[in-house]
Amino acid sequence: MERNRKSPWEKLELGTCYYPEHWDSSLWEQDLGRMLAHGITTIRVGEFAWNLTEPEEGVFTFTFWDRFLDLAEQAGMKVIFCTPTATPPAWLTDKYPEVLNARRDGVLYRHGMRRHYNYNSKKYQELSARVVEKLGEHYGKRPCIVGWQIDNEFNCETQEFYSESDTLAFREFLRDKYGTLEELNRAWGNAFWNQTYTAWEQIFVPRTTYGDGTNPHQKLDYMRFVSESAIRFCGMQSEILRKYVKPGDFITTNGMFGSLDNHRMTRDCLDVYTYDSYPNFAFAMREDPRHNTTLLDRKWSRSLMEVRSVCPHFGIMEQQAGAGGSIGSDAPAPKPGQMMLWAMQSIAHGADYVSFFRWRTAAFGTEIYWHGLLDYDNLPNRKLAELQRLHARVEAIQELAGADYVAPVALVKDYDNVFDASLDAWHGKLTRSSEMELFVGAQLSHTPLDALYLQEGTTLEDLKQYRVLFCPHQVILTQAQAKLLEDYVRQGGSLVLGARTGQKDVDGHCVMAPMPGLLAPLTQTRVKEFTWIGPGDDPVPMDWNGRALDTGLFNDVLAPAGEDAKVLARYSGDTWYAGEPALLETQAGEGKVLHFGGTFTRESVQALLEYLGVREPLGDLLQVPPACEAALRRKGEREYLLVLNYGKEPQELLLKRPMVDLDDRCPVEGSVVLGSYETKVYRIGG
Repeated sequence: MERNRKSPWEKLELGTCYYPEHWDSSLWEQDLGRMLAHGITTIRVGEFAWNLTEPEEGVFTFTFWDRFLDLAEQAGMKVIFCTPTATPPAWLTDKYPEVLNARRDGVLYRHGMRRHYNYNSKKYQELSARVVEKLGEHYGKRPCIVGWQIDNEFNCETQEFYSESDTLAFREFLRDKYGTLEELNRAWGNAFWNQTYTAWEQIFVPRTTYGDGTNPHQKLDYMRFVSESAIRFCGMQSEILRKYVKPGDFITTNGMFGSLDNHRMTRDCLDVYTYDSYPNFAFAMREDPRHNTTLLDRKWSRSLMEVRSVCPHFGIMEQQAGAGGSIGSDAPAPKPGQMMLWAMQSIAHGADYVSFFRWRTAAFGTEIYWHGLLDYDNLPNRKLAELQRLHARVEAIQELAGADYVAPVALVKDYDNVFDASLDAWHGKLTRSSEMELFVGAQLSHTPLDALYLQEGTTLEDLKQYRVLFCPHQVILTQAQAKLLEDYVRQGGSLVLGARTGQKDVDGHCVMAPMPGLLAPLTQTRVKEFTWIGPGDDPVPMDWNGRALDTGLFNDVLAPAGEDAKVLARYSGDTWYAGEPALLETQAGEGKVLHFGGTFTRESVQALLEYLGVREPLGDLLQVPPACEAALRRKGEREYLLVLNYGKEPQELLLKRPMVDLDDRCPVEGSVVLGSYETKVYRIGG
């Protein structure tokens, strides 16, 4: 599996999203000059502007973009040009309603929002291909264009597609996968509730049913189908653009949304992956911050961890600049220093390009409360001043560009389990709780954490980069995955499993074998019983060497099933299974596997990290308070330490080795105080 796709950015760069179609052309030249003066060297344009190229079907004009790009070239501004397929024009949806997406009950989503199309309409594919071809042919050799963004935020707004075109494409997807109805009926368990199909024409995408339920195995395949559809649509555009792009120009897309294998889309269709980072969602007023304070904006590092697993050296296409919100949502403005903090959060996790959304706040439309670098009045403000300081910082830390994020621990995932957890209430509740608590536990103990997706092509070497792997709830487990995880352990790795491991096969069927299923020969354990911790029940702790640790939402009652399995902890408290094993360890080859019967909590995560010898791996470099995040990036022999204070109160660090503060190139060691929302970048050593 490819781990280090080369970044198209040779240096750290800043950008912004610009919409020349929203502003009088008399502002264009002034805007470009102001951007460059504040350190912005690249702009993204065009993602919602199909009409500017094709105002009527088959009628193409390039006057608008020719004029604007001429100014960009004269100013020396680089441009990322977008294909406009996220918002089909009114003439298209009016004439060809078959291109529209639909609700599950068949009602079409009409013109007036965005992303109202479906990927599988033959007509939409044809018209999209044509406009992409025209844009690529006309603008591919433009000197100012350095990259192309395909569409905008695949699967944003909705991840479900119920048009007639989707049903027809879904049938073909299933024919290719299963070959016969007999095999499909087996995989979907259609003997249950008399759901057996006798003709392909009887199969539809999930439709409205009593209680709006549906066959879970059908839904699992449907999610795989949605992912396949989006990747195929992206790949069609990428293939066209590659005929026209200049050497060195890149193709990307932005966002990270559900029902989509972002890893495969990047591997098959793109040169680099970009993300849209909005940490202020953590402060949204509908989520009362007085009662939702689990790391708040700091938890956005979890999203960046996921992005880094797709593309270790990525870009941020939309970085929050101001208060967030459309007509129907709200969030407060970033406090002084937070805009730079959030940009540095992205850089700490591997971003070599950070582009702010947007240059100037829209004066009309759905996003008038989604504030940009400039407000409606177009006057200088503290955000521009902060951008100027960020530009100075980025220039000072240029040697960091291309450095790898370093983590000793990884969270193991795969798309079958991601999809299953989104539709299976049991699986989903366990996964959401454990993954968040694993992240929080790692953050609070300053243990850098990666996400590692098991995919086709994942090798043992990919796993061996990490000293410890957590598989919180690998409910769906395949023979290939079990073999890979076993090899990792036998060659010296430490593997931690949670409740429900090995419950299902790849079709989503529960296997007729004791859990942890295919991993039982490795763990030498079995699950005797299992239960939710009910809302009226007391928490169930486990006693681990005299320490009581909460076992979370769900408990598998474990038992040794081999002579090498050793009980580390037992359930305690007022429960009927008190005294039964909750955590077992088995040595295998040069490594070990820990089978935990619960869901993870931040306390149990920190205890496990400590037991496995990876808690606070940066402790020999610095002592850092809980309010700060620390990240290590490495390039060759050089190592860089990034420290971010997410709090409004000053925080004191203790640097235990000589370092160089890259802002002023001064040596530093010992006590350092970070101010409100302040960040630091240090080169370790001289």
